[in-house]
Amino acid sequence: MPINFGTDGWRAVISETFTFHNLRMVSQAIADTLRSPNWNAPDTLEKAPDLHKVVVGYDSRFLSDRYAIEVARVLAANGYTVYLSQSDVPTPAISYAVYNLNAVGGVMITASHNAPRYNGVKLKAACGGSASPEQCHEVEIYLNDNEELARGPNLMDYDRAREMGLIQRFNPMPDYYQHLRRLIDFNVIAENPQRVVVDSMYGSGRGALKSILQGTGCEVNEIRGEMNPGFGGCHPEPIGRYLAPLAGAIATGLGTIGLATDGDADRTGAMDERGNFVDPHKIMALALRHLVEKRGMRGSVVRTVSTTRMIDRLAKKYGLPNFETPVGFNHIADYMLHDDVLIGGEESGGISFKGHIPEGDGILMGLLLLEVVAASGKTLGELVDDLLLDVGPACYERRDMRLVHPVSKSEMVDDLKNNAPAEIGGQAVTDVVTIDGIKYVTADDSWLLIRPSGTEPVLRVYAEARTPEMVQALLAYGQHIADGIS
Repeated sequence: MPINFGTDGWRAVISETFTFHNLRMVSQAIADTLRSPNWNAPDTLEKAPDLHKVVVGYDSRFLSDRYAIEVARVLAANGYTVYLSQSDVPTPAISYAVYNLNAVGGVMITASHNAPRYNGVKLKAACGGSASPEQCHEVEIYLNDNEELARGPNLMDYDRAREMGLIQRFNPMPDYYQHLRRLIDFNVIAENPQRVVVDSMYGSGRGALKSILQGTGCEVNEIRGEMNPGFGGCHPEPIGRYLAPLAGAIATGLGTIGLATDGDADRTGAMDERGNFVDPHKIMALALRHLVEKRGMRGSVVRTVSTTRMIDRLAKKYGLPNFETPVGFNHIADYMLHDDVLIGGEESGGISFKGHIPEGDGILMGLLLLEVVAASGKTLGELVDDLLLDVGPACYERRDMRLVHPVSKSEMVDDLKNNAPAEIGGQAVTDVVTIDGIKYVTADDSWLLIRPSGTEPVLRVYAEARTPEMVQALLAYGQHIADGIS
């Protein structure tokens, strides 16, 4: 099977395509790419990075530690000094380490929120954020060239590399925690300590929130925090249907607020005191409101095309510039690198704000949500109710609709744009957005987004509306389109 190094790196099934041999080939292509004159954009960096320094980390998945060592061996054989994490760590900690250590780049072994049978590689730029699509494409070019030339990877003995100082084991967490303490007001949290249940979903964020909250007075109970490389057979994705254990812990009285992180802790989800799932849309909106009203912060607001328009209403209320991007945090990162961004996020739970690296961070946002609750004197459920009264209501649902065969994204968008409906669900269609798929916006600020998958015959259909009935009407129209394509 071909190795496709996309905008979020490479992911594949362990022992099928994700093999030690293929990983070494990818690592050699990364080593070649890091030497490319196109690798770093100097206008986004405070100072020139050390071109010989690379950071490598890994999550808690099956064989991730072994895979990370193989990456380090290849990079060391190519003349890089590799800072290899001592244990499984969150992706945001490795991303911050790249920036903090002034490295030329970083590699994280993780398949993020994907099923346990997958593993993967995330590539980090010198700024700490994900590598750009152009940088990832260059990895593919080197990968293909090396294969055509029958050029195998350079490989160095691990013990020899350690002796020479080319592989150095390190712990990125202390510096990462110190950075978070500069971004979060722990005094506010300590003044109104909460009873918190943390669901790490067996991911590499395990122990992080509990550790950093020590000394705040918060009672923190962590579930699914032990090492379990198979994630208990569950997708380590912090969405409602995978968080039954968190709801159960809250129901049995272990806490009044739940914080969840995904397999590599760059995504977040939450639960209120009643066990209701609080999705990233609401988390981002609550965070934006808090940063402006409580902290007095300003800046532009950036969200992906599939993220709630409650963000737009808040931005308009506060007089803040508001930008919409294609799906993928790398598009948000572009704004964070070149603009004065207050907060940026996407519906999948990757969110970041001013002062942080251009990277989604589930641990950071869990802490900020805790600050929001502590500062308000209300419960999370009460805050959500108040938010919906302020800029809601907002009902949201996403469905993946199967197709018989893949569809050309550009052709589909052109066809749906040229044949846009006059109304959906009794509401006039007032705007058509085509920055990523096709998005119909109606007069009451409801919307329907249709995006074909780039890897499988699936239409991803997103809908947000003022009422559940309108959401179903929007989804029904999306199903009608899917049926027409099939």
